[in-house]
Amino acid sequence: MIQKVLIANRGEIALRIIRACRELGIKTLAVYSEADVQSLHVQLADEAICIGGPKSTDSYLRADRIISAAEIADVDAIHPGYGFLSENAKFAEQCESCNIKFIGPKSKSIRIMGDKAIAKDTVRKAGVPTVPGSDGPVESEAEAVKIARKIGYPVIIKAVAGGGGRGMRIAHNDVSFAKEYHVARNEAEKAFGNGAVYIEKYIQNPRHIEFQILADSHGKVLHLGERDCSVQRRHQKLIEEAPSPFLNADLRKKMGKAAIRAAEAAEYQNAGTIEFLVDPKGNYYFIEMNTRIQVEHPVTEEVTGIDLIKQQIRVANGEKLDLDQSDITWTKHAIECRINAEDPARNFTPSPGTISLYYAPGGHGVRVDSHVYSGYTIPPYYDSMIGKLICYGSTRKIALQRSYRALSEYLVRGIKTTIPLHKAIMSDPTFIEGKATTAYMEDFMSRTPPDLF
Repeated sequence: MIQKVLIANRGEIALRIIRACRELGIKTLAVYSEADVQSLHVQLADEAICIGGPKSTDSYLRADRIISAAEIADVDAIHPGYGFLSENAKFAEQCESCNIKFIGPKSKSIRIMGDKAIAKDTVRKAGVPTVPGSDGPVESEAEAVKIARKIGYPVIIKAVAGGGGRGMRIAHNDVSFAKEYHVARNEAEKAFGNGAVYIEKYIQNPRHIEFQILADSHGKVLHLGERDCSVQRRHQKLIEEAPSPFLNADLRKKMGKAAIRAAEAAEYQNAGTIEFLVDPKGNYYFIEMNTRIQVEHPVTEEVTGIDLIKQQIRVANGEKLDLDQSDITWTKHAIECRINAEDPARNFTPSPGTISLYYAPGGHGVRVDSHVYSGYTIPPYYDSMIGKLICYGSTRKIALQRSYRALSEYLVRGIKTTIPLHKAIMSDPTFIEGKATTAYMEDFMSRTPPDLF
């Protein structure tokens, strides 16, 4: 049985894991960089060990130091959170070989779904619709152009090992393809050490909709419904909601079954997310699987009443899921705003620094997941997200009204944040009407004066 967990992460997700462990009676060990000595997760964990310098390459990405800390502190399991080493198959394998439970999927599943070309082939064989494109990485520009012409422009060039929008380029004809192909390869090589790319048909104005999966080691796989993640900038999500205002009951059922088939094909265990693009006609296509807990998991928790972090720990413990698909109900609507230390009026320039005043909103139907406080200094070395505001109610209208109200109460002084941006979106007719696609943010920013932020 898991009695002590090392949290191989930082910020709000580390704090979220600590809270779940405490409710389960499990001790926690925080590992941290020199830049995070002030962070709440360090202060609230039962134990804490510094594992290196401020840069993530000297700390949170150092598997050897994390494993050493685990052995020194005699932990039973490691929770990787999201980002950093959470989808690193080698790290999961190291945990397995050291007899430390990795609170996530098996390394084999991470490898299968971590390579987008292999993942696509795996789910296609399971009968899950995929975007038309190349059968794996393309070996040359000439081969890539032939495929692009065959499936028809526009096409998107994607890094096999990609993520976060890096190594991803759109081409509308042969001329632009030649340029974007090489740019995508160079970006991929620099970001991931792997320049391989594949080609897909570019779906215009789609919805980005993902399904939350839970699977145990006894063969049970469930889906907990969808999250609509269409509001994003440069492939980085800004707002997520559940359920999607676009899906009807029939499409939700079909996509949920497809998500389960995809997870089963990867022999998946623990929590994961199957991501789809959905075109305006309701055709859906698998794009990838995230083999970890997602940033936006709280919206699913609030609409289903299921604690996903606790479920992760129980599955890692070898327990059977005490739920059936028929037990999963969606009784609320939830919206999450990612609060980033960025200046929307200056092209989202990062805004690290010291927070002189911090006041989080509250009241009925409001949840804030954050690790910051008044006097906290945001380091410049990591992702700019400083918190998540999750508002929920019995209807989408109530969730929208509550989000606007909570954003109006949310005070962060000393730095710039995306709070004014989110507030503007919550009062935008296109978003209110539930019509936002992945093209929404570009349109919204083009028609919104910067001084509004």
